Amino acid sequence: MSVQYRPVQWNRSKLVYDLWLAAGVTVYLLVYLRWAPGLVEPPLIGGAELRMRAFGTCAFWMLTLILCIGPLARLDRRFLPVLYNRRHFGVLTFFVAVAHLYAVLGWYMAFSPADPWVALLSANTDTSFLGFPFEWLGLAALVILFAMAATSHDFWLAFLTPPVWKRLHMLVYLAYGLVVMHVTLGVLQAEGSAVYAVATGISLAAVAGLHLVAGSVEARRDATPAVESDGWVFVAGIGELEDGVGRTVTLPDGERAAVFRHGDRISALSNACAHQNGPLGEGRILDGCVTCPWHGFQYDPETGCSPPPFTEKVATYRLRRDGDRLLIDPRALPPGTRTEPVRIAEGGA
Repeated sequence: MSVQYRPVQWNRSKLVYDLWLAAGVTVYLLVYLRWAPGLVEPPLIGGAELRMRAFGTCAFWMLTLILCIGPLARLDRRFLPVLYNRRHFGVLTFFVAVAHLYAVLGWYMAFSPADPWVALLSANTDTSFLGFPFEWLGLAALVILFAMAATSHDFWLAFLTPPVWKRLHMLVYLAYGLVVMHVTLGVLQAEGSAVYAVATGISLAAVAGLHLVAGSVEARRDATPAVESDGWVFVAGIGELEDGVGRTVTLPDGERAAVFRHGDRISALSNACAHQNGPLGEGRILDGCVTCPWHGFQYDPETGCSPPPFTEKVATYRLRRDGDRLLIDPRALPPGTRTEPVRIAEGGA
């Protein structure tokens, strides 16, 4: 969290994250440039074509990993640190894709009498389906990646409003689909080797498979809640709540609440972070505050208010104890409303 504008809010974790990203891209390019020529048929004919494919495949795998991070983090909390700064991952992917485009223009269009951009977009005159101008698909994907990279800063999140910003960045799935079609109608049509086809299939299987598994897990979590006769919803047994760790409960209206035990008290607030609707229930209590696992925004568990000087607020919920059972009122209170926490008896769980 920051109270002033900074182009990049680097801290130690972000620096480590970005250094790992840069190292990963560098290692991939070096390995590809060294070993790829012997993997494809016909052999790559020059260094320019090799560099073009090195940047192109690197951007493709980076985009694949970006789409896998979300479901992986939902399936296993150990992947959450990779999720925190995923926007940095996306920005770097855009620049690698730009390097691929630059290499394409410098190789295939270098000897064209026309402007390289005109030649790129008009050279393909095949009217068959497999002859579809795949170059346009790649450029369309690059435009989407540019829009996402250009609006990745929190300034644009506030300016566009979270719903609009979220819809814009969900276009990453369209960009991925365009890239897959770009590869299928482009390089796969000319390759005698099955290496690229297998790699594309692995990418599709990983992205689709992880999303299906994560969706199935989420569907089980969203199963019809146990509603009491008075409308309150059963959360869990008191002894099941781990100190400092969130528990997400689905309410009858489909909304989710995040329940936290903090010391000898239990409180509940909205599961949606005011920043980017991050899942607060997947976060932890740090420095006495519920901390969003996505970008570290924090809230007092009893009021739903961010600590000063921050002004973000989320809705809170009333809780009550029925023996060893914890119940929640599904009617949300206005954001920032203080609630009375449930107390854990001396010597309790």
